Amino acid sequence: MVVPSRPSRQTNLALLLLLAGAFATGWLAFGVEGSPQSRTVSEVHGILGLGILVLAPWKSVIVRRGLRRRRRHTVAVALAVVVTVSLAAGVVHATLGPLEVGGVRVLAVHVASAVAVALLVLLHVARRAQRPRQTDMSRRTALRAIVVGGAAALAYGAAESVTSVAGLPGRHRRATGSYEVGSGVPSTMPVTQWFTDDVARIDLDTYALRVSRPGEPTTALSHGELLAMSGTTQVAVLDCTGGWWAEQTWRGLRLDTLLGTPDRGSVVVRSATGYTRRFPPEDTSVLLLATQVGGALLSSGHGAPVRLVAPGRRGFWWVKWVDHVSVEPQPWWSEPPFPLQ
Repeated sequence: MVVPSRPSRQTNLALLLLLAGAFATGWLAFGVEGSPQSRTVSEVHGILGLGILVLAPWKSVIVRRGLRRRRRHTVAVALAVVVTVSLAAGVVHATLGPLEVGGVRVLAVHVASAVAVALLVLLHVARRAQRPRQTDMSRRTALRAIVVGGAAALAYGAAESVTSVAGLPGRHRRATGSYEVGSGVPSTMPVTQWFTDDVARIDLDTYALRVSRPGEPTTALSHGELLAMSGTTQVAVLDCTGGWWAEQTWRGLRLDTLLGTPDRGSVVVRSATGYTRRFPPEDTSVLLLATQVGGALLSSGHGAPVRLVAPGRRGFWWVKWVDHVSVEPQPWWSEPPFPLQ
């Protein structure tokens, strides 16, 4: 293998690029469910992560050299520890399945530590900024990058082969990295929600779904009225960013039944908790306001009395405890790609 003859700033720059790429593809993977690109994004994410391990021997020499200098190393040491935790948790999830440690999913550890890595990298770079050099874009640098990338890709392929041959749980994970849990048996499907939400307990007798259309007064539908209108059955996969997926048979009413198909603006679906997602107008024909799953009424944990079913989108788009749907003038892309509350 052709490698740098000695540790250099190029190793640090390569690690910075790998960390940035792994972070970006990790978040991108949250939004590509149902897309042909989902497996590609997942594979690139894994290769970039293993690329960090490929460069670890050269980085360790730099670290040992730096520790001999008289300066503070708190941020650098913390960064090394958190990167190690994130990589280890990612590998465990990809090979051994959705394990939990002390009630915390390994995937959650992977994601949380990745966020910590991003913050520590920004702090580390700010304290030890380096100016770009012409040699950073040399042919030799390009060749070294190709070698590192090739080694990381081989390592990823080897890990996938071992996982398959050894019969490890990782061989059954979806392209998004999620594992099947509770398909066809809604009661065994995990109860999860966005991290700022708690399970809402809503009185069905007083519940009302508000419907707002441009130029018309807001109307309200009771739970009984929604049940009477629930004539559409749809099989759809809920793929949660918590690392699990389940295919269920949902029953309810399509959103275009209430809102039609607006020619502009966006469709907004709000939860009783304040959680909100905004959709393109043309999606009203595929979005389902579900009142039942698997032939039974929804449970509180799974979004009763009404939840959104959004085929082809990750779980954080499937708004639970829906109490308001509306058409608004803002474009659907005007909200952040991931919820901020």
